[in-house]
Amino acid sequence: MLTPALKRTSAVLGTALVAAALSSMTPTAAHAAGPSGAYVALGDSYAAGAGVPGQSAGLCLRSDHNYGHLVAAALGSSSYTDVTCSAAKIKAMTSAQYDAFIRVNDPQLDSVGSNTSLVTLGIGGNDLGTSDLGIGEVIATCIAGAVVNPLGTPCHDTYGHGYWNWSDWAWEYGDDTLADRVAAAAPQLADTLHRIHAKAPGAKVVVVGYPQVLPEDEWSCLGEQPVTVGDVAYLRGVLVKLNSMLAATSAANGATFVDTTAATKGHDVCSDDRWIEGALPGSPAVPFHPNAKGEQAMAGAVLAALGH
Repeated sequence: MLTPALKRTSAVLGTALVAAALSSMTPTAAHAAGPSGAYVALGDSYAAGAGVPGQSAGLCLRSDHNYGHLVAAALGSSSYTDVTCSAAKIKAMTSAQYDAFIRVNDPQLDSVGSNTSLVTLGIGGNDLGTSDLGIGEVIATCIAGAVVNPLGTPCHDTYGHGYWNWSDWAWEYGDDTLADRVAAAAPQLADTLHRIHAKAPGAKVVVVGYPQVLPEDEWSCLGEQPVTVGDVAYLRGVLVKLNSMLAATSAANGATFVDTTAATKGHDVCSDDRWIEGALPGSPAVPFHPNAKGEQAMAGAVLAALGH
């Protein structure tokens, strides 16, 4: 059995090897597989690398070390256009994005053209919320609920319409609002993929899923994050549904889905080696978003899907 010191050493060495693999790709190796022409990155804050240095594009919080930049460098793309933007919903692909009546980004699909050979799209999480905050709205609701009901499942109760059934003398749930919103996002995503194919018929289209934000063992979050243990399990299930929808919709509409959950397993918001930061980030990143290591792991998953 590895001692704690050896575990930490192994984790550090593993991260260093991933970094070395990405940074050491020569142009010859990068061109060995996968598209190396014009590349356009689309998506939300997870794709933008919100909070990861260095930041640009104002409220879009776009990082020059997000997975798109890393993939473009590894592939030796002839051109790279990054129009990702924090808080983007699927509708931001075809409509200008506003935050508190301030226009923060043009329609993202405007950047896709007939010469585009690769498109990555990371989207859908913000469609879980109805306000401009997107997924932030859900996180805020769950944290607020934990303050008044720290031993229960206030987030699940809110979105799952929990109620006490006096006939059965049991707590039960109705329709799940977040599950319904995931389902409602599927046709919107399908339409977006159709539009990408129409604008760039020869492009490789990659839909990038969401990383492992929450652990498989919800009890490991006890006292680690301001969300109840029961709600950690519930929210993990919501993310599974979201990724499953992204995968199924991608497969049905000519796109490749990239699973980034496996690539970030064990580095969730409650782990000792976080690649996804929690409510109080220990390294530069927006709360509950990937840090630089997380973006690097997501880049590795995309490159693997492209044959690297």
